[in-house]
Amino acid sequence: MVGVRPVADITFTVAVLLCTAALLAGWIDAVVGGGGLLQLPALLIGLPDLSPTYALGTNKAVAVTGTSIAAVTYARKAPVDVRLALRLGAVALAAAGGGALFASAVDKRILQPLIMVMLLAVAAFVVLRPQFGTLATHRVPSRRRAAVALLVIGLGIGFYDGILGPGTGTFLVIGLVALLHMNLLTATATAKVVNVGTNLGALAVFTANGTVLWRLAAGMALFNMLGSWAGARMALRRGSGFVRVVLLVVVAALVARLAWEQWGT
Repeated sequence: MVGVRPVADITFTVAVLLCTAALLAGWIDAVVGGGGLLQLPALLIGLPDLSPTYALGTNKAVAVTGTSIAAVTYARKAPVDVRLALRLGAVALAAAGGGALFASAVDKRILQPLIMVMLLAVAAFVVLRPQFGTLATHRVPSRRRAAVALLVIGLGIGFYDGILGPGTGTFLVIGLVALLHMNLLTATATAKVVNVGTNLGALAVFTANGTVLWRLAAGMALFNMLGSWAGARMALRRGSGFVRVVLLVVVAALVARLAWEQWGT
């Protein structure tokens, strides 16, 4: 078991920057998912002397609060199939816990290239499908399609969220639209419920291993919840078209940022 690391060496400036990243990540995550693509790199940069598992664990402790706020906000006003969301969330919780057991094997040197590849895949998919998720199809998925969704969304994305995490919300949204014919707004609302499960599953393992910086996480969580609340309310007001635009802007900005870090310095 890894001992709990004190956070006294984190400067005030770093703490402010991390809280700002948490605020923006909460807003992004609530609107379209993928807030971890901002928050996790910020933690990796802000905690350079720690193992990546501390960044992963602290990221989960922060993310679960903001995701929960967004899930409640959406559930009150957006059409969410609660039974489906809870079923997917339960499977994803178990899968994320399993993925978190392997998180210590993640090499920090390959973390950002992996994130970039996933971002490029998301960008290409959304650009090549301009009507993706902008209109509801009102089609009831077959049993086979629902089973595939359970495997891909619950097990596959859940495991990924536990072992790595960034972009999980975005992948959940895309999976729900592609496999279950939801529009982007409904998919985003449903994804929040599922994402609560993945965050809880992974967080339980990181907590048991002592790789969560709780004092830092508590401060960041307040800002993340505020961002999530504001983002969910804006998405509900503006609709699926707005969500798609934000998705494209966020993906493009993050790809450019990571590319600069990899090759521009």
